[in-house]
Amino acid sequence: MKKYLNLFDFSQKVNYRTEILSGLTVALALVPEAIAFAFIAGLSPLTGLYAAFVMGLVTSILGGRPGMISGATGAVAVVIVSLARQYGVEYVFATVILAGIMQMLAGFLRLGKLMRLVPHPVIFGFVNGLAVIIFMSQMSQFQTVDGEWLSGSTLYIFLGLVLLTMIVIWGLPKLTKVVPASLAAILLVFGIVFFLGLETRTIGDIASIQGTFPPFHIPDLPFTWETLQIIFPFAAIVAGVGLIESLLTLNIIDEITETRGRGNKEAVAQGTANILSGLFSGMGGCAMIGQSLINTSNGARARLSGIVAALMLLVFIMFGSGLIERVPMAALTGLMIMVALGTFEWASLKTFRRMPKSDVLVMVLVTLVTIFLHNLALAVLVGVIISALVFAWDNAKRIRARKSIDDEGVKHYEIYGPLFFGSTTLFAEKFDVLNDPDEVVIDFKESRLVDMSAIEAVNKMTERYRKVGKKVHLKHLSGDCRRLLANADDIIEVNVLEDPTYKVVVDN
Repeated sequence: MKKYLNLFDFSQKVNYRTEILSGLTVALALVPEAIAFAFIAGLSPLTGLYAAFVMGLVTSILGGRPGMISGATGAVAVVIVSLARQYGVEYVFATVILAGIMQMLAGFLRLGKLMRLVPHPVIFGFVNGLAVIIFMSQMSQFQTVDGEWLSGSTLYIFLGLVLLTMIVIWGLPKLTKVVPASLAAILLVFGIVFFLGLETRTIGDIASIQGTFPPFHIPDLPFTWETLQIIFPFAAIVAGVGLIESLLTLNIIDEITETRGRGNKEAVAQGTANILSGLFSGMGGCAMIGQSLINTSNGARARLSGIVAALMLLVFIMFGSGLIERVPMAALTGLMIMVALGTFEWASLKTFRRMPKSDVLVMVLVTLVTIFLHNLALAVLVGVIISALVFAWDNAKRIRARKSIDDEGVKHYEIYGPLFFGSTTLFAEKFDVLNDPDEVVIDFKESRLVDMSAIEAVNKMTERYRKVGKKVHLKHLSGDCRRLLANADDIIEVNVLEDPTYKVVVDN
């Protein structure tokens, strides 16, 4: 329990200037994102902003990945939108709380290690799809409220400010890293718009962010079995989507920073944050890859940046709404476009000819599912399933049998490769029961019986030899294999040599 509750890691030096300035930059970038995701879910802007504050603060303090940013996300918004429209915001709060409880249980049960099952092509596809989503989401900023594309001087001013933001973010780090490039770009564009009096869209044109401290609020709904039946499916999906996106983001930040986060601790932190988000009028959320990349690209590596981002967001809501609402959307649009370009794994395109075709297929499929369905959990699940099936098919073809007859006329079958549900058919084809001599040895020294299908395949083979009155010796089988062999009787001799210690998976 102690490892989940220690708040700070003082083993590394903290660059306070970098952490504070990066946190301020992230806070500015969180505002339009939180508002947009709240609109997607059909909720008020403050519901998204409160979630961003609570999620960001709690996970920065308790999380397993310093430097990673959490908040209200589109993945969660897409899940709860139908619930919000049909039953109202109170059911959303209850759903988020229940999802948080599920995530905490997942962390305490150490289910974070299941992320090891996610292959690298799936991560590539997930990241590339997310980069495309981030980029495409910024295209709405080039449209009017009525959905018409900007034109004339309005378009030229907006596009010019976006390009200026991107150039500063790209070029400033080559000159100096005293100030985070993204913050410098936002301040520069803000100053140009303010002093030149340019007419362009600002945060205030999207929605007002003025509010109070997030109010504590127990969901006002009947605590009945019927209510649980309504919210449980949504809560399970929110919990799953949140954990998958958070743990994948953790892995990505791990690679960038060349350090190792703690998945189970992050799961507990995400659950705690969602519970408090639901209790403090927030829509819930998870890790945000865009804001996390902004933070790490600025050089932030400690918890302080996330804490500063969350607290500054609260300051914006309570005291600085008038100023923040005047920040040009062009600056934030340029920032998010640069995030999208930095998120995309361009190296994955160069490996198309060198990667196995199955890996390329998985990567492309996960990317497409992420882009068109906006369901990150489904995209990852599809990728893992296809990768597992490809792995099973490849290993199914690796079963081999070396055959020989010794001086005493005993035929030996030396089995190579894993024997499991996918390779049992090929295994059976290796034997010539009718034409074999009266005594046969099947040696599994270079093989392994993986599951119950393998045990059943050996059972059937020994049964075929038994029916024709031939004696079979089974060598190098583990103890649980011998116990599961129903046909090991007087004619079948199991293990005439030493026994291996591996175990067979019985819940096939």
